[in-house]
Amino acid sequence: MTAFVIFLLAGASALLAAVLPRVLAGRPLSLPMAFLGLGVAIGFLPGLPAVDPLEHEAVTEHLTEVVVIISLMGAGLAIDRPPGWRRWRTTWQLIAVAMPLTIALVALTGSALGGLPLAAAVLLGAALAPTDPVLAGDVQVAEPSEDSDEDEVRFALTSEAGLNDGAAFPAVYLALALAAHGGALGSWLWGWALSDLLLRLAVGVAVGLGTGWVLGKVFFRSRHDALRLSEQVEGFTALAVTFLAYGAAQLLHGYGFVAVFVAAVTLRAAERSHGSHRVAHGFVEQTERMLTAWLLLLLGAAISDGLLGGLTWQLALVAVLLVAVVRPLVGVVSALGTDGGWRERLAIAFFGVRGIGSLYYLSYALAHGDFPGESLWATVALAVALSVVVHGALATPVMARLDRRRSEQGQRLGRAADDPSVDVRL
Repeated sequence: MTAFVIFLLAGASALLAAVLPRVLAGRPLSLPMAFLGLGVAIGFLPGLPAVDPLEHEAVTEHLTEVVVIISLMGAGLAIDRPPGWRRWRTTWQLIAVAMPLTIALVALTGSALGGLPLAAAVLLGAALAPTDPVLAGDVQVAEPSEDSDEDEVRFALTSEAGLNDGAAFPAVYLALALAAHGGALGSWLWGWALSDLLLRLAVGVAVGLGTGWVLGKVFFRSRHDALRLSEQVEGFTALAVTFLAYGAAQLLHGYGFVAVFVAAVTLRAAERSHGSHRVAHGFVEQTERMLTAWLLLLLGAAISDGLLGGLTWQLALVAVLLVAVVRPLVGVVSALGTDGGWRERLAIAFFGVRGIGSLYYLSYALAHGDFPGESLWATVALAVALSVVVHGALATPVMARLDRRRSEQGQRLGRAADDPSVDVRL
């Protein structure tokens, strides 16, 4: 009977994932907020099995892993702006400045306030460093289009999330190494820097470039009609690219998350304005939305079942500081000198949404090292829940206000009212 109830809930939630975006459109309430709240309510229903990620480490790790790599493919396909050092300056600064500062500050507060050992504090920082605009739809790029005039806020947050979901992995390996060496620093740091920081990143980028380039040639320019899949426009080919890039990078001991995003961006560059990208992105987005809805239901149910039981007020303060202070502060610092006006920079700094990537990194590390799992899960779950609620509630009104001001400014500059050109600074 329990299995039938689970099937019923899965089907009902999938249906809601299709209906709710239309119902919630324009309202300060996001789809992730709705499913997280529904999951909390479901967790109190009698007769259902308890949801505990600590007891199901492998399932939690691989389920979150799949959702992350699918979301990375969707993010890479959606970005219209061609890669470049100048065009992507905001992204590079967010990765190079905001992410390491976030890791360091969360680790510092986790150790000083929460009393976590050094290895656990670094892991907490690494798990909470990646951003996830999937959980606040209004702050991500919507879908592929023929122009490259995305507004700076949506572009920066989408591209940042696409890259930092993989770029945070070296810090996770650093936490695992610290745990293995009793928290003591030593000569092993050189091996970590060479292998986990440099080599794995390089392999991930290389595999992503190679996969995207080869498949781009096949899909768009093959002499054989059967191989030119872009003309058949099958959405699930995006999943083929996703799993090929991820699997190849992991087998070569590279970072699969980096490979997937780079492969998506490279594939998009092969024929930037082709309509097949929109079809592939639509399929990926629908798959991602359904899986994310199920994960948030499980997270909400886990919270009802006692996932926050290991939370102290000090660790709760760490989670609050991340959302309210740390991310806005490091976001403002990293956005200095970038494109866009001060309002756009503040929006980029504030909307560092935490989500599925944080759950994956934590479950991965707990499966491979010795850490205080209950305390870490409680802190990460609270941070993700806070982010879903705070950012989800504010995303719609804030982005609507920015869009309105951008339209007004465009009109004053003689542009069309709906032109989202990045040259319009707010």
